[in-house]
Parts: sequence; structure tokens; C-alpha cells
Amino acid sequence: MSPEELALQVLLPSFPGPALPDDWAGLLEEGLGGICLFGSNLTGDLAAVRELTDAVRRVRPEALVATDEEGGDVTRLHARTGSPVLGAAQLGAVDSLELTETAGGLVAADLVAAGIDLDLGPVADVNSNPDNPVIGTRSFGADPALVGRHVAAWVRGLQAGDVAACVKHFPGHGSTAEDSHLALPVLDAPAELVRSRDVAPFAAAVAAGAASIMTSHIVVPSLDPGLPATFSRPVLSLLRSLEYDGAIVSDALDMAGASRERGIPEAAVLALAAGVDLLCIGPDKDVALVRAIQGAIVAGVSDGRLAEERLVEAAGRVDLLRRRGPSLPATPPVRAGDGDRMAAGARRAVAVEGVLPDLAGARVVSISTPANIAVGEVPWGIAPDLVVRPGEALPDGPLVVQVRDAHRRPEVLAALRGLGDRSVVVEWGWPGPWPDPGSGTPRICTRGMSRPVVAAVEDIIGEAGWRR
Repeated sequence: MSPEELALQVLLPSFPGPALPDDWAGLLEEGLGGICLFGSNLTGDLAAVRELTDAVRRVRPEALVATDEEGGDVTRLHARTGSPVLGAAQLGAVDSLELTETAGGLVAADLVAAGIDLDLGPVADVNSNPDNPVIGTRSFGADPALVGRHVAAWVRGLQAGDVAACVKHFPGHGSTAEDSHLALPVLDAPAELVRSRDVAPFAAAVAAGAASIMTSHIVVPSLDPGLPATFSRPVLSLLRSLEYDGAIVSDALDMAGASRERGIPEAAVLALAAGVDLLCIGPDKDVALVRAIQGAIVAGVSDGRLAEERLVEAAGRVDLLRRRGPSLPATPPVRAGDGDRMAAGARRAVAVEGVLPDLAGARVVSISTPANIAVGEVPWGIAPDLVVRPGEALPDGPLVVQVRDAHRRPEVLAALRGLGDRSVVVEWGWPGPWPDPGSGTPRICTRGMSRPVVAAVEDIIGEAGWRR
């Protein structure tokens, strides 16, 4: 097989829009490894997604089709309505491995129905830094042992449903304070701590049989002082030392942490040379970029910067990762009682701090703040009666005030000061330190967004007198 063909086989790009363009069908005919579906590709209609994935496989039956479906905050199939599955932080709070495995199985059922065979999840990052702007409630928690056992359970549930897992973001993005979509974060910790805290859940994922593992665009100076993990042979060698022989997948190469300083084609060559097997490119790209990446990989082989044997090895691992696309059933299996289990788990995941006041007549007010880029601008929380920006005055109470990651946003905390004990704050983000800015204002912590938790919060405030 030629370097040109091999270069296409290790790419997982994405086109804009909900239909397969003709020029992308041409790439698939030539051997493109697969397609990753992002927001613009998905309409919210499961049948429409299946039409798209069927169109991909009519051209190339063995193509991978991937998406980010983590449950909770990060959902592609249910972005308009909220996930029917509890998110990682919610599952970690309940700490039932049976429930977490059920969540993975429910996600698999949705993906199978949509014709998707590679899920870019679950998140194995240990959210040890409560100010982390990109992981947060996508993590099962701040304890490595808890995160490890729930990652393993979620992987088991997902892969039992015939969907391959891609556990992310190695060697661990949870202790950083920056978002690798926008910058190049640094994890400044001793190598021993990185291994015991951040890498440990990935070892659990390997033991559970995870089909693939995704790299992070972060620098870990104690492991490699110069290069982000995606381009670092020492970091990826650490992953292989866990007795892992599956596919290594890059996080999206259009992210600033990967390509701001070097461009996407060069990032692709560096990642492959370091040991990455499948290159996720990012959303809404054009064929010209895919051709530029293909050309850079071929040139890297020609000039000796990328060994052809390494490219052959990467393509081989992608082959092993592929699932039998046409064999995916058209409808998910019936899982009697799983919805009830999610609802019961949601109530256990929600924490009420303080005593709720009488909320009869309370209005629901959301303080609007930018979304986590990985989550996107999607509906969150209870449907509000009013949306305000930080700095705008809140109306008189009683109120149900909805916020996200208030502990990271001084402007939001300022808005809550003086709220008093006639209202309640609902924290839909990571439950960080609560400085009680409102002189006795109680707080409800949801640990993320999901439909079952919305229903649980509505029940809790309903018991205090709130009515829609």
C-alpha cells in the first residue's frame, strides 16, 4: 500500500453540515479512515443521523464513524434536549458501578441506533483542580481510585453494546488550569504524582479492555519538558508501558494546544512520528485541508521525518479498531428499567446544601456565562423565566438562580451577593467552594446537566413550593 493511501487511512476528519458532500465521498472511496461527527453534522433527529452514517458506509463500509457522546454535559445526539444519561460527575457522586455500566450501555444503544461505532469517551481525567475550565463535570471525580473504577465500568457497558471506547485525555488533563482548545496547558507536577494520580485511571481503562485512548495537548515537564503529550514519544511510551497495544487517537489537531504554533499538517506528522495512530482533525473542515495533511504525511515519509514502518503500524492499528459498520442494528436493544435507574441515580447525585426556603412563586433566573467549549452552546438547567448577564441586577426574590462554575467567576459571585435566604442557587457546574455570598443562601449542586437531573431538581424545588 502506498504512503498516499496509508496517509488517508489514519485520518479522522469532519465536514460541515448534515449531508455527505460529494468530494468527501471521493475521499472515502480512496480509503479515508473515517469521519468524526460534530455539532453541524447532527440535527437532533436520530433517523437523520442514521441516514448520514449509512451514506458514509455505502461509500466505504469499513469506515469508522465517531462522535463525542459522554452523557451528561457533553452530548452530540441530544444536544438540543439534554442527555437522557447521567454525566460522569453525577455517576461518580452516586458511586454505583452498576449504574455507571448501565450508563455506558445506554450510550452504546443510542450510538448503535445512529450507526456510530467509535465513541470519543469516557473522560478518565481526575479533576483535582476545581478551577479546571474544560474538564469539570466531565470527570467522574477528584479521587484517582474512584475515577479509575468508574472509567472501567463505563467502558465495559459501552463496549458490551458493540461500540468502541476512546478513553481521554492521556496522561490526564484534570489538574490543569487552561483549556487546550485555546492555549497549551502545562501540568507542572512530579512524574511520580502524574503516574499515581493522573495516569492511574488510564491503567484501569487498559485493564478493562478499552479499544482506544486519546492523547491530550498538554505539556508535562516532568515527562517531556518540550513537547505536548500528543507529540511526545516519552509520554506515549508511558502509555504503551501500561501493556496497552490498542490505537492511540489524537485529540483534535485544530486545537490551539496542538497546532497554533505549527499548523495542522505539521502537527499530523509530529503526532504520527511520536506514536499516535489515528488523527482527529476537528469539526467543519474542507477537503483541501485533508489533502494538505495527506501531502505533509507523504512528504514526512519521503524526507525521513516519519518512518514508513511507523505509518504502516498506525494504519494497522486503525484497521484493528474498525467495527463492522453494516452489521449495526437499526434499533437499540430494549433495556427495561434503565430509565428508572437513571432517575433514581439523579436524585442521589444532587446535593442540597442548607435548608430551602418557601419557593412558592419563585422565578427561575439563569446567569448567562460562556459555555465550556467541549460542551458547546446548548440548553442547560431548568427552562428559565429570565436570563441575565453577569453585572445585571437580579430581580426581587424569591428566586431560583441558575449558575455554572460560579466559584470560577467573580462576576457571578458578585451578582449573588445579598441574595439572602429567600432564594436558592442551583450550581450546574463543578461544585466548587461556596463562599456563601448571599448571607445564608442555600445551594443545590447538580454536578452537571442531564435530563434526569433536571427532573430531580424540579422535584426538589417543587417540594419547597415552586411551581412552573
